[in-house]
Amino acid sequence: MVVVDAAVKRAPVELLECGPVSPGKYLVLFAGGVAEVDEALRAGALAAGDSLLDQLYLAQVHLELLPALRAGAAGLSVPGASVGIVELHTVASALRAADAACKSAEVHLQLLHAARGIGGKAWFILRGALHDVEVAVEAATQAAGDGLLAGAEIIAAPHADLHGHAI
Repeated sequence: MVVVDAAVKRAPVELLECGPVSPGKYLVLFAGGVAEVDEALRAGALAAGDSLLDQLYLAQVHLELLPALRAGAAGLSVPGASVGIVELHTVASALRAADAACKSAEVHLQLLHAARGIGGKAWFILRGALHDVEVAVEAATQAAGDGLLAGAEIIAAPHADLHGHAI
């Protein structure tokens, strides 16, 4: 909480998420202008000191990321669209991969689930035309980072019963 306080006092940023996640970590996500986020991140990292495990600064993040983070499991589903599911070992790698995926093809980032209830991992769902989903999943796997990809799957034509449930 000290880290969050230092970050938001340093610059006007939108606090997207903060709180404990398993296994025994504390997740802080915020957004805002390029300079503001940079200043808040520096202040938070300074306050964290040696307890800082990971950090990620994404300047000019794709517009799909923030709504997907805010949506959680209630993300808007697109009936009939192909689906790409990507799971990563860290939240930072998931944000980096989702950003790369959205910038590589015309896809909708349905949701991005960060760390809670899944051992600190993160995963996201992409929807769109099959060829776009294939390109986006490939971009995500390449952007994940060495050893950080937990898995990636594509469902070309999801069954109608899945609409509104898992995907």
